Amino acid sequence: MHYLVGTDSVHTTAAACDYLAERATDADTVTVVAVVLPDADELSRRDGEEALTVAPVRLATVGTVETEVLEGEPAETILETAADVDADEIVVGARSGAPDTPVGLGSTAASILTDADRPVVVVPLPEL
Repeated sequence: MHYLVGTDSVHTTAAACDYLAERATDADTVTVVAVVLPDADELSRRDGEEALTVAPVRLATVGTVETEVLEGEPAETILETAADVDADEIVVGARSGAPDTPVGLGSTAASILTDADRPVVVVPLPEL
């Protein structure tokens, strides 16, 4: 099984890893991408890079864990990457992992749910 995780924060990555810990095995691959806008500031890029550091540690028993920072529009880039890696499932957070983001489904998750051609799992993020 190949899982694609789209993330924007350590909180989103941790929630996705909690979900995958019960599902992904040593025969699976997890690709984790942090998507930043092309004109993103250094802080946004650093947040994306930090978000990726969580997965290899939390998913140490998974066969292969790959991470990458990509530039582009988040929903579109995640869907394109899912097609490129032939992911069996897409995992995203319900909303931005930023502490000040209101509870609910964010625009990226909604777009992915609407346009995906493969299963999508939206993981809830903890209240901070």
